[in-house]
Parts: sequence; structure tokens; C-alpha cells
Amino acid sequence: MLLKSEIEKAVTQQALLYQKKVEGIERGVLPKIRLGKTHILVITGVRRCGKSTLMLQLSRKEKKNFSIFNFEDPRVFNFDTDDFSKLTEVLDASDTLFLDEIQNVTGWEVFVRHLHDLKKVICITGSNASLLSSELSTRLTGRNLQLELFPFSFAEYCRFTGANRDGVSFQDYLHRGGFPDYLSTDNKEVPQQLFKDIIYRDIIVRHGVRNHKALIDIGLYLISNVAKEYSLNRLRKAFALGSVNTVSEYIQWLEDSYVLFSLPRFSWSAKSIAINPRKVYTIDTGFARANSLSFSKDSGRLFENAVYLQLRRNHKDLYYFRDKGECDFVVREGSSVSQVLQVCSEVNQDNMKREVDGLREAMRFFKLKEGLIITLDQEDELKADGEIVRLLPAWKWFSA
Repeated sequence: MLLKSEIEKAVTQQALLYQKKVEGIERGVLPKIRLGKTHILVITGVRRCGKSTLMLQLSRKEKKNFSIFNFEDPRVFNFDTDDFSKLTEVLDASDTLFLDEIQNVTGWEVFVRHLHDLKKVICITGSNASLLSSELSTRLTGRNLQLELFPFSFAEYCRFTGANRDGVSFQDYLHRGGFPDYLSTDNKEVPQQLFKDIIYRDIIVRHGVRNHKALIDIGLYLISNVAKEYSLNRLRKAFALGSVNTVSEYIQWLEDSYVLFSLPRFSWSAKSIAINPRKVYTIDTGFARANSLSFSKDSGRLFENAVYLQLRRNHKDLYYFRDKGECDFVVREGSSVSQVLQVCSEVNQDNMKREVDGLREAMRFFKLKEGLIITLDQEDELKADGEIVRLLPAWKWFSA
């Protein structure tokens, strides 16, 4: 519990800090965001991807009487449920409220609901998807708009670094990724420390994990094996864990913290989706390289990971397809599939049949006349049997 004077001091000092903070480049999602009294804006994403900076950009764009309160401020470490009433009094004069990392305090959703009922304009952020979504679905159903923020896209990376949008800068983006802090320092300890912070602060402490080593080892193993299939049972055996449920929990917590994403194999059957192996991807290619030794010579899987992230920025319902061959990505919108995509650094005589046949198999399964192969620098068009397979350089596709 805190004194009201302590909360007032924290609010004042945080305001001074935000006034000095540099806005950085405008995030691509900014023009699409509209704050209002009818809905609470909820921004989620991995730590250090720029959520606080986006809030700052929003606050300056709105130009209204606002307050920003960061619940991870060490000065309010002991903030608990009873302190919300004091915070409400302190922030009463503000029409617009930006509440950063609010999921750290139990009962936050009741507080936000109260502010919403007072007709405040509210934006909240959090780095744990599960904690936010579970509470939003109970207390704030129909009252919130959710936005996921990722590290820089390729277009944002080019604006941040001043690079041209071309094949050379895309290769650089593939290796460095999109975390602003890492791009500013090129110090691999930055993403390495980020991994440790997420593991300890967002998972071990929050969930009371005892077997720290197994959690860390599984996280690093999956980061090192992006674009590959995994199974819970194989992981259980490999890391000598007693239960598949333990492995499942670890992976779910890593996903909730945006370290990892699991891509299911496509099926019209929910049961088949549940039991089939999934492919794993991670939040950022620079983050993957810094926390693994497996990408020193193999950039193909990083390339596929980057494509996954770009798709994930715009689509929630993604799968991979496998029958006789394999297609890397299937984009489902509602009850139908809108796109099928293959990722291949270079299409040549050695791999063309495999890549094209896998894509065409998916096209025929979903009754699509066009499919796309994303390459590093090839642009072409293959036509056969009334079907079109387009080859497009990554830097053009990412810039679209």
C-alpha cells in the first residue's frame, strides 16, 4: 500500500520523464489508431518493442489533457488494489489516461472499468497477452479494442536506420531485427538480457516456476529451432521432464510473453489441429541470432521467421499446410483461405520442383489460382494449367 503523496510524486516525476522522452520514428500503426470514450484501447506486445513510445506518440497526437502512469516504476513497487482509489483522485483532472504495464496489479480491470464509466479516454499497455485477455473477456467485454505491437517492421527499420528499401538493407534487417535498443547499440547483450528479463520477471516470478533451468533450456532450444516442428512429448523426453503438461505450460507462458509463437498445421478439423505437430517462430530475428548459435550459416530459417512475423502483424489466423508436400504459410480469413505462401531464399533447379509443387498442392486444395513464393532477390512468374505462381523479392513484399 502507498501513501497518496507517494502516488502524486510518482505521477509528477513520470510526467517530467515523458516530456523529455524522444518520440522516435512514427510507428506504422499510429495513423490507424483512434482514441475515444466508447472503447478502451489495449496495446500488447513483447517488452522493449516500443509500447511506451507508441503511447507517447498517441498522447502528443491527441493534444488533450492527459496523464501517463507506469506501473513498473520502482517508486510504486508496492502498489496494490487499495491504491487505485488514490490514483483515481490524483488523475481526476486528466481527460485521457495512458496506463503502462497495468497487468502487474491484481484487480486492474475493475479500476479501468470504473474509469471507463467516468467517461475517461483510456489506453492501457501490457506485455502479457494471457493476463490481459482473460480479464478483458470478463469485465470489459465489448468495451475494448486490442492492438498487438511488434518490434520494427522492415519499413520501420528503414526509417529508423535511414536505409533504402532494397535487398541489401533487407539482409541487414534479417540479421539485426527490429528491437530499437539493439539497433541503437548493436550490443548482443541487449537482446540476451531481454530474454533473461522476460524469463525471470514475466514467467518465473509470476508463475512460481521451480525448475528454472528446464524453462530456460526449452526456451533457448525453441528459439534455436525456429521454422521447425516440435512436439510436446519429444520435448518432455529431451529435457527429462515428468509431464507433458509441464512442457505445455512452459510453452504457453513463453507465448503469453511474446517470446515464441506456435503455428498449427492446417486442417478443417479442430481435433486434428490440436494433435498435429506445430512449427515454432520467435518474436524477432535479431533476438533469435543473439540468443542462439544455430544461425551462423543458416539464414533460411531466419528468413522464414521474418515472413511469419510480417504475416502475423496483419493476420491472426495462420497455418502451415502439409500433405504430400509442404506449404509454409496459409492465411485464413473467416471460413475461407485467402493466401498461400512459400518462402525460399533462392529458387533454382535443385529446389524448384519441391517448392512449386508444395505451393501448387496447397493452391489446389484451397481452390486458389495464385500462389506466392517470397525470395531474397528473384522476381518471376510461372504459369501452368491456369495457375500462376509469382516470385517476389522480400524487400518488395515487406514494403507493400
